[in-house]
This record gives sequence, structure tokens and C-alpha cells, in this order.
Amino acid sequence: MQSQDAATLWFLKLWPWLEANAKRIAFAAAFVIIAVLAISFYSYQQNKKEVDAGQAFTQAVIAPNSADPADAYLKIATDYPGTRAGQRALLESAAASFAAGKFSDAQTQFQKFLDAYPDNSFTAQASLGVAACLDAQGKTDMAASAYQKTVNESSDPSTLMAAEFALAQIDDRQGKFADALSLYEDVAQKSPGGSIGSEAGLRSVELKNKLPATQAPAAPAGTFDLSH
Repeated sequence: MQSQDAATLWFLKLWPWLEANAKRIAFAAAFVIIAVLAISFYSYQQNKKEVDAGQAFTQAVIAPNSADPADAYLKIATDYPGTRAGQRALLESAAASFAAGKFSDAQTQFQKFLDAYPDNSFTAQASLGVAACLDAQGKTDMAASAYQKTVNESSDPSTLMAAEFALAQIDDRQGKFADALSLYEDVAQKSPGGSIGSEAGLRSVELKNKLPATQAPAAPAGTFDLSH
């Protein structure tokens, strides 16, 4: 009974304040309602955008409507920026351009992905893509730096091994056999049963056969090489 009386007394004290501030309370309530509706609508739009993007991406994979897959994927990335499907589409566009031999275009798309999504779960793959594009264009020094950047920053095992293997190939081509051997052996050790690990293992065996001849000390001055 006492608690009921206390509640009644509290309400009687509050009522004059409610009457005096009725308009202000109404405006505040309306603002809250509008805010809730706006947030709900935004959430609905985002969800719908994700669904539409996913459907467009699936359609492009299963039944592409364009003769150029890179353009089809790029359109999805442009129409649905920020969505998961849009992000994947941008990477697929770059990969399709690379497969078609359009290395400069592929590099542009991979870099566009890195600029737009620097902390994405596919960032490492995009970084590797930029390096591969530079390598394919014959920009060896820039490619080596890009591969090394991928090695330093990637936490994805497959991407890391691919970058190390590519670096080993560059060192191999440039005659840096000791450096190449070290990288090949590292990749082979990390993936003993995988295709890239097996390939690295074969390359390391080939290099071990090369190293004794390439690293043999030069004969001292004034002596003759009797092996010839």
C-alpha cells in the first residue's frame, strides 16, 4: 500500500512537468522514431544490396552474359561497392584480365582493390596479384620488391608460399642460386605434399647440382686448370 501511494505521489509530481514540456517530449519522441526507422531502412537496404550483389556475382560465375569476364565482374564491383560480392568481383576481374594476358589492366584492378580494402581478408591475394602482374610485364626489380612485401605482410600460408616461390624463381633467373635454393627449400618444407612444395623440392635438387660448379673457387693466378 505504501509503495502504491509513493508511486501515485511521484506521478502527481511528474504530471505538471509533463504538461509543461509536452511539445518538447513529442518532438523528442518523433526524433527517436525517425532515427529508428532510418536505421531500420538503412539496414534493410544494405541487406538487400548484399543479396542483389551475391545474385549478380553467382550469375556471372555460372552463366556469364559478357564475352569479356573481366568487364562483367568489374561491372558488379562498380554497381555494388563495399559488398562482399563486390569485393570478390573486383578480384575476379583482375584475375580474368591476368588470364587474358592484360597484365597492366590486371595490375590496375588489383591495386584498386588494395586501395579500397587495405584490411580485407583478400588483401594478401591482391598484393600477390600486383607482384605477379609486374613480373609478367618484365619489371623484375619492382616485382621482387612487391613479392617481398607480400612475404613480409601476409599471414596466409598459401599466399606466402606462392610469393616465396616467385622470389626464388627470380633469384634463379638472375643467377642468385644460393638465395633461390634457400627459398625453394623453405617452400618445400612448408608444403611437402602440395604441388608448389613438390615443384620447389625438384627445383632445389636441380640447384644443388648447379651450386658446386657455380660456387667453385677461382684458380690462383699463375696456375693452369688441368681439367681442360
